[in-house]
Amino acid sequence: MATRPDPRKNLLLAALPAEEWARWISALEPVEMPLGEVLYESGMAMTHVYFPTTSIVSLLYVMEDGASAEIAVVGNEGIVGISLFMGGETTPSRAVVQSVGEGFRMRGHLLKDEFNRSGPVLHLLLRYTQALITQMAQTAVCNRHHSLDQQLCRWLLLSLDRLQSSELVMTQELIANMLGVRREGVTEAAANLQRAGLITYRRGHITVVDRKGLEQRTCECYSVVRKEYERLLPLGTAQ
Repeated sequence: MATRPDPRKNLLLAALPAEEWARWISALEPVEMPLGEVLYESGMAMTHVYFPTTSIVSLLYVMEDGASAEIAVVGNEGIVGISLFMGGETTPSRAVVQSVGEGFRMRGHLLKDEFNRSGPVLHLLLRYTQALITQMAQTAVCNRHHSLDQQLCRWLLLSLDRLQSSELVMTQELIANMLGVRREGVTEAAANLQRAGLITYRRGHITVVDRKGLEQRTCECYSVVRKEYERLLPLGTAQ
């Protein structure tokens, strides 16, 4: 008989006090999160929030012509669907699974009830939202002022923080869509990192072989985001 996945692999869920955890456990539904699955579209009314455990979700802004750019990533440190408890109900962004894995979901009205209790859950979710906003703001700054090599390093490091592996299953075309750049630019940037001995790349798979080297090569944006998550959230980011 298969064992039930552990919700506490998500750091927000693991940070819940015992009383809140006892209320939440029966409301958490395990879900598979396949690569490319759209959890919600721009303007779509949300019915659930998601807590990734072994998957990563990209929050993308999609333009009228179909072009897109990633504004944040969410993994085992967080929750997808903050608009539900912030009162907006919908968002102009799209949420897409960028790294296959598992997670849990919870009905939106149940989370809103928990948030409106004005206890530890409210403060935990607001701190997470502040950290997410920092990531969004830093992403905008990075995309405007830093080289594509630096942006790719930042993206790889943020993804690694949310995985239990040093390997990412991701095509260059998808990375280009995330970063909002041409595929040729990602190809050149990935080749630069491979020549520097920081990554190895084969079709659809990127393996980081020198994390410290990536950290030295990236811009300040990665450390700003990481430090803010560690400051605001009880367990920091995943290692």
